[in-house]
Amino acid sequence: MKASVGVRETIGDRIFLIGVYTFLVIIMIIVAYPLIYVFSSSFSSASAVIAGKVWLWPVKPTLYGYVAVFHYPEVWTGYLNSLIYTIAGTILSVVLTIMMAYPLSKKDFYGRQIFVWALLFAMMFSGGLIPFYLLVKSLGLLNTRLSMIIPGALSVFSVIVAKTFFQSTIPDDLYEAAELDGCSDLNFLLRIVLPLSKPIIAVLVLWSVVAQWNSYFNALIFLNSQSLYPLQLVLREILILNNVSMTSMTLSPEQLKIFQDMKTLLQYSLIVVASVPVLLLYPFAQKYFVKGVMIGSVKE
Repeated sequence: MKASVGVRETIGDRIFLIGVYTFLVIIMIIVAYPLIYVFSSSFSSASAVIAGKVWLWPVKPTLYGYVAVFHYPEVWTGYLNSLIYTIAGTILSVVLTIMMAYPLSKKDFYGRQIFVWALLFAMMFSGGLIPFYLLVKSLGLLNTRLSMIIPGALSVFSVIVAKTFFQSTIPDDLYEAAELDGCSDLNFLLRIVLPLSKPIIAVLVLWSVVAQWNSYFNALIFLNSQSLYPLQLVLREILILNNVSMTSMTLSPEQLKIFQDMKTLLQYSLIVVASVPVLLLYPFAQKYFVKGVMIGSVKE
């Protein structure tokens, strides 16, 4: 049995690989360091954060920042609102995307090209912010939860990716065989297409969850009541406007005095708290996410 002969790397190849790995390590540091810094600052003492002593590891570790976060009532309200908007928005988005993408993936669908071009036109051009606001206002959605769910329910890009996935994954022969057995279009979609489409469904869910959870602009222009604010808008008020209601804290006078010097620490702790749900979701969807993106990115 002959031993396999490996390809001998030249000096130029080794230099190239060293350069590639060095570049990747630099990019990893650039991406990871801000996350590590925020995480370390959230567990450090307020005096260390304000003095700029935190670089990589927590300095004088403490949980005061997280105690302050969870004593802030708006955080709990924002968390609940964000969960409602994310869950409802994701379900609606995935359902609408599949309902539009699957028919457009069928070559015998009448008017298919017209709808595809209409979607592409809508993706490239928009009426602008003012017509968008007037439309939501005319529908009576201002200052309601529906204003955070309906306007962004359908993404044209997601429809195109899902459509390409269905075209490249679900063969026409499978549909013809199911049709001969008396299977209707709806049953074929529910019983055959969807079980075979777990990768693209995972992609759509992850995209929608991240978009809904991080969304704050629609809330900024459509919502007036603080009881409807999502978590990201609460975070914006603390980070940008430095608006922290001290009277809403259920803390003793001594703790309130300490909390005056902990606004910066509160900001870092709230960033971590707001990022946890998405960070926990991604590992479970990663396997399907990579497969779905790669298959869905193959163009005709």
